[in-house]
Amino acid sequence: MATHLQGSQPIAPPSAQPVAGSLHKVEPKRLSLSLLIALVVGSMIGSGMLSLALVYQTLSNRQPALDNGVFAYARALGGEYLSFNSAWGYWISAWIGNVSYLVILFAALSYFFPLFGDGNNKAAIAGASVVLWALHWMILRGVRTAARANALTTLAKIVPLLLFIGLVIAAFQRETFSVDFWGAPALGSTLDQVKSTMLVTVWVFIGIEGANVFSARAAERANVGRATVIGFVITLLLLIAVSLLSLGVLKQPELAALKNPSMAGVLQVAAGPWGAVLISIGLIISVGGALLAWTLLAAESVFTPAKEKVMPGALATENTQGVPANALWLTNGCIQVFLLLTLYSSASYLALISLATSMILVPYLFSGLYALKLTWQGTTYAGHRALQLRDMAIAAVATLYCVWLLYAAGPKYLLLSALLYAPGSLIYLGSMKARQGQPLSGPETGLLIIIWAAAAYAGWMLWSGTLTL
Repeated sequence: MATHLQGSQPIAPPSAQPVAGSLHKVEPKRLSLSLLIALVVGSMIGSGMLSLALVYQTLSNRQPALDNGVFAYARALGGEYLSFNSAWGYWISAWIGNVSYLVILFAALSYFFPLFGDGNNKAAIAGASVVLWALHWMILRGVRTAARANALTTLAKIVPLLLFIGLVIAAFQRETFSVDFWGAPALGSTLDQVKSTMLVTVWVFIGIEGANVFSARAAERANVGRATVIGFVITLLLLIAVSLLSLGVLKQPELAALKNPSMAGVLQVAAGPWGAVLISIGLIISVGGALLAWTLLAAESVFTPAKEKVMPGALATENTQGVPANALWLTNGCIQVFLLLTLYSSASYLALISLATSMILVPYLFSGLYALKLTWQGTTYAGHRALQLRDMAIAAVATLYCVWLLYAAGPKYLLLSALLYAPGSLIYLGSMKARQGQPLSGPETGLLIIIWAAAAYAGWMLWSGTLTL
């Protein structure tokens, strides 16, 4: 293909030819810096990533011609099959994450309407389905319209968080904060505690790549890197404040016993019943914005590969508002199916976010490895050796961090991930045959075999009952 990368040369921009089904469409307006920041923050809130944030900033600045970072960076690293798996894993992570958002949304609503239970009973799934297709209709009206709505919900959910921080500071008890700060012996060593919470920790920061995914729609390419870092810093500060201050209100066992949303329980102790009401309302608004942001990201993550013919061409179809309509229908259709599966499996919010996080670890690793390759070759660093070494060190830390995350995820979620990655290879092979592309190389064939072997083993374990979601 004309866009295939050789060495560290950037991929050529997408073809200027009109996409199938996009005749007579209105040229969509570009996204401003404020909307890009809102997408990043919106997709992280409600869900050691600094190095990855800086990697995405570096790559967006050094390789501005690469659209949809998680796809393009993997393609530049190792070719089309690698890029397909990166986009496929990211897409699945995004829509499974949306399933978890819908579950937690109706868990929060159960504070006011107990019939929704923990967010995964029949009433909750019915309500979630209505919300899903209402958002679907909104997004079909235009990406910019949805991005504006997300920006408003991002602002609306930051206000309750700031109020939470202020009230918890007022109720903070130094003695409570100092009790079992490193965890009780029953929780294991500090290293074991860190390892066991890695997937949940990463989930909080998933979304740092959001501006890179939307790079093709940015009004200015320089805003992509800025939005990534600004969004990360805002989310990090909020996370630190909420997490540490809560330890000064309730002890660790009490926090662990709280029902989702746990912030409601903390604020109920700090400020009374009205505090729980405030946080429940704030969470409902927050999840609404997160659903919007991640539905946009999910559709975009398969739209760009489809334009490059790495995924089925039908997914490259846009409506008259510039929305990747077919990609959106596929994404929300999968969410609907998984919602029904969740009803019968009674999968919890924690299990869903752990699975979604494990699916995104591979795309993150590919991005870190590409940054390491780019800085090692130094093609874009002529005369800037100190900057090259700095960026290389950041890329090395990000890559090692991603490897650690894969180890911390443990065999359960890695096997479940393989089970979801395996069907994607059939779609890729079908697309490759349709465009008469080159056959798989030796390393690509080896990767395919590994994925299917792990998927077969996971399938057998699920059948025997030794592996469950």
